Amino acid sequence: MNNYLLFEVGVEEMPSRFVASTLKQIKESTEKMLNEKRVKFENIETFATPRRLTFIINGLAERQEDLEEEVKGPSKKISLDADGNFTKPAQGFMRSKGLNPEDIYFKEVGKDEYLFATIRENGAETAEVLKEILPLAVKSVVFPKAMHWAGKDIRFVRPIRWLVALLNDEVLPVDLEGIIASNVTKGHRFLGAKEIVVNSVEDYKAKLRENYVILDQAERKAMIVEQANKVAESLGGKVIMDPDLLDEVTCIVEYPTAFYGEFDKEYLKLPKRVVITPMQDHQRYFPVEDADGNLLPNFIAVRNGDSFGIENVKAGNEKVLEARLADALFFYREDTKKNLESYKERLKTVVFQEKLGTIYDKSERITKLSAVIADSLGCADKKADIVRAAELCKADLVTNMVFEFDELQGYMGMEYSKLEGENPAVSQAIYEHYMPVSAGAEVPASLEGSVVSIADKLDSIAGFFAIGIQPTGSQDPFALRRQALGILNILMENKITIDIKEISEAALDNYTELEFNKEEVVGQMLDFCSERIKNLFKDMGIRYDVVEAILNADINDIADMHHRALELNEWINKDELVEMLTAFNRVSTLAEKAEGVNVDEALLVEAPEKELYESFKSVKEEVKGHLANKDYGKALDSFATLKPAVDNMFDNVMVMDKDDNVRNNRLNMLKNISDTMLTICDLNKIEYK
Repeated sequence: MNNYLLFEVGVEEMPSRFVASTLKQIKESTEKMLNEKRVKFENIETFATPRRLTFIINGLAERQEDLEEEVKGPSKKISLDADGNFTKPAQGFMRSKGLNPEDIYFKEVGKDEYLFATIRENGAETAEVLKEILPLAVKSVVFPKAMHWAGKDIRFVRPIRWLVALLNDEVLPVDLEGIIASNVTKGHRFLGAKEIVVNSVEDYKAKLRENYVILDQAERKAMIVEQANKVAESLGGKVIMDPDLLDEVTCIVEYPTAFYGEFDKEYLKLPKRVVITPMQDHQRYFPVEDADGNLLPNFIAVRNGDSFGIENVKAGNEKVLEARLADALFFYREDTKKNLESYKERLKTVVFQEKLGTIYDKSERITKLSAVIADSLGCADKKADIVRAAELCKADLVTNMVFEFDELQGYMGMEYSKLEGENPAVSQAIYEHYMPVSAGAEVPASLEGSVVSIADKLDSIAGFFAIGIQPTGSQDPFALRRQALGILNILMENKITIDIKEISEAALDNYTELEFNKEEVVGQMLDFCSERIKNLFKDMGIRYDVVEAILNADINDIADMHHRALELNEWINKDELVEMLTAFNRVSTLAEKAEGVNVDEALLVEAPEKELYESFKSVKEEVKGHLANKDYGKALDSFATLKPAVDNMFDNVMVMDKDDNVRNNRLNMLKNISDTMLTICDLNKIEYK
C-alpha cells in the first residue's frame, strides 16, 4: 500500500488559538471515517500555517475491504403474519438494509426464531470513499465561534478559499459546498505566487518553500527559537521564551524572521512583569534579560516574511510598545500616590454577583474564612499575615494598572504592598491567592497564600451553591469546577490537612443575609467536591474502584485521601487479592445484620471464633498504629492477616446460630472487623480484575 492522499484546506488567516484544535479534529474525524468505511491506511501526517491545514494520508489501500455481515431482524412471530406474509416490521427491516425477500432466512436464537440476512458488499474504490468523507471531516469541526459565508451550508473559523486534493499525483475532485479541489495552492500572501500548480507531495512541499511558506509547524518553531536566540546573543542577553507564546507565534507566521527592537531604559524602573506583560501578552514579543535575570531595554519580535524593509517594521513595533509602556508608567505612578488599603473602599462599587454583593463584601468574607482556616490549621504564628493578606488581596482590582492590564491582578497587589513595607509573606500571599490559574498550573508556595486562595475559591462555591447556581452538564459560567479543583490541588500538593465539611460550613456562615438550608447546601458542596476528586484521581491513573473505596471511608481530609488512594492503588496488585476480598465481603455482608458492636467474650464458645477475636484485637491495635503514621499499605497488610482466621470461622462455625445471644454476639464481632476495615478504606468497592 504505497498510495497516498495530499489534502489541503486553504483559508483566510486563522486565529492562532484555533489552529492546533482544528487540525486535530479533522484528522480524528478522517481516521474514524476511514476505519468505519473499511479503508486501510498507515498514518496521517498533519501540517498547518495560518492559511492552510494540510493532511497527508500514507499507505492507503486501493479499495475498501469487502463486507460480509450477518444482520438480525425481528423475531419470526413478529415478522410473519398468519398467512406467512412479511409484516410491516419485517418489510421495514428489509428496506433499511436494502434486502429482498429471497435474502431472508430464519435462525433459532435461544427459544425463539429470528429473521436474519447476510449482507455482502463489494468494496468501492478508495477515491470514491475519500470524495465522500473529506467534506464531512471538514464540516465536523466544532468552534466556539464560527463564520458563515457566501450562502454556503458550512461554518468554519474563517472562510475556506481553496482546496488541494491529490491522490497518487492525480487531482481528486473533492466538492466542499461548491469549492472544488484542484492541484493549485497559494504561496505566502505577500511574498509568494498567487497560484502554484503542484503535482506531488514532494513538489507541493518544495514549491511552498520556494514561495516563502514553511509548511511544517515544528520546523517553523525551531527556526523561531534559533533566530531569537541569535538575536538575543547579539544584544548580550538571552531570550525569555514563554512556551505558550512560542506556540502562538508559530501559528501566526508562515515564514518567520526574528528581529529586535528597543525601548527607553526609563521603563525598566517598573516592576519586571509590568514591562513584560504589554510585550508578551499584548504585542507577542519575546523579552530579553541579562545573565542576572534583569530585563534589557530590548524585545524580539517575529515577522511573517523576509528581512526586506525590516528597519521600518522595527520602528513601527517600537512605536506601538512605547505607547503601551508609557501608559504603564503613568498608571504606576498614579497608583502609588495612595497606599493599597485605600483602594478597598472603591471595591464597594464593583459588583461580584447581584445576590452575593460586591467585591468588598467578598473581601470581608475571605478575611473571616481565612481566619477560621488558620485556626483550624493551628498556625497561630502565621494568622496575622494570613488575615492581612486576605484584607488586601482584592484591593488592586480597582487600581489603574489592573484596570488597563487585567493580567496583572494579584501581581500589582504584591508589588504595591512591598513598596508600603508589608511583611514579605503578606505580599507573596496577595499574589498567590489566585493560584492555580488553570488545570496543572502552579499552586501557592506559601501556607499564607494557600489559605487565602482556598478561602477565596470556597467563598465563591459556597455563595453560588447557596443561591442555587451550580454547574450543569457543560455549563459552568462561574468556573466553580476549576475553583474546586484548585482547592483540591492546593490541599494535595502542599499536604494541608483540613476538614472540608467544617470549612464549607464556615464559608456558608458568612452569608447571613441569604436564606438557604445549610445542611442541604453543605451536602451538595461535598458531593460536588467528591465528583471533582473522582475526576482528578482518575486523571492521575488511580483506578475508579479505588477512588470509590476511599470516598466511602468518610474522610474529609483531601491530602490524606490522596495519600490513601495512591497506596491502595498500588496495594491491590497483590496476587492474593481476589481470595481476600471474597472473605471480607462475607464479613461486611453479615456485619450489616448486626444490632450493636459490643462483644461478650463469654459467648464465644467455638475455638475458631475465639481465635478470630483474639487475632482481631491484636490486628486492630496494629491498624490504629499504622493509621496514626499514615502507613496505609501497612495497615492493609495487617488487616489482611485476618483472612485465615476469617476463613476458618466461616468454614467451621454457623454464624446465624439458633441462640439469639450467640448469633448477635458473632454478628457484633463481624461488625467490629468491618468497621476497622472502613477506617482504612471500603474494600467492598474494589472489583476483581
